[in-house]
Amino acid sequence: MNTAILGATRGIGRELARAMAARGDRLFLLGRDEVDLAASARDLEARAGLPAGSVGAARCDLLEPETFAPALDAAVAALGRLEAVVVTAGLFATQEALEADRELARRVLEADFSGTVLFCEAARERLLTRQGGGTLCVFSSVAGERGRKPVVLYGAAKAGLTRYLEGLDHRFHARGLRVVCIKPGFVRTSMTEGLPEPPFAADPEQIVPAVLRGIDRATPVVYAPGIWRWIMTVIRALPRFVMRRVGF
Repeated sequence: MNTAILGATRGIGRELARAMAARGDRLFLLGRDEVDLAASARDLEARAGLPAGSVGAARCDLLEPETFAPALDAAVAALGRLEAVVVTAGLFATQEALEADRELARRVLEADFSGTVLFCEAARERLLTRQGGGTLCVFSSVAGERGRKPVVLYGAAKAGLTRYLEGLDHRFHARGLRVVCIKPGFVRTSMTEGLPEPPFAADPEQIVPAVLRGIDRATPVVYAPGIWRWIMTVIRALPRFVMRRVGF
């Protein structure tokens, strides 16, 4: 599968890119840091036994919408046909940090909602208009399932993103766009380092198989690990007076 990945230089995105390269997918990497992109591209080539230069890369920043079109066009030019676009990139900060720093809050909300949506619009246009269809796989979060005390702002951005992806699926499925919304639980990455771990915390490599299955099967919603589907079913059912009292 010819795939452009935004956010493949670290965390979940890096593990997903390694798994896709290992199975023979052709990749093009997108991200903020050109040094990290080049290092990640060489890493993938070495792991997959590919010739130098086989994995291309281009700068793309969710806080800079002007980078979206050139980056995606570079991916199309390099891969010939773009079959999938995967978005693992995003920003995170604790609720306390976001409440204390309005500029940080603005950046997180922009990156995780409006920036991601605008990038997806650019990707959707290329997949449908120029490629005739394809898969758009985007990482949201279980944090968007219900308004909760520890993730008021971050959860709001992810809730909006989840609803956008659902609407995109309804609107463009008949035209060949396959939208896959990934909802991870707590994953041990640099973004969550130092935070208290809830039950069922996972490492990036533990959720990659579920993500790959979701992409291959065009599953509209994927919880990773799968137990979070049942956890969130319970949380969604809790009455508001209970949610006001609990701390999770």
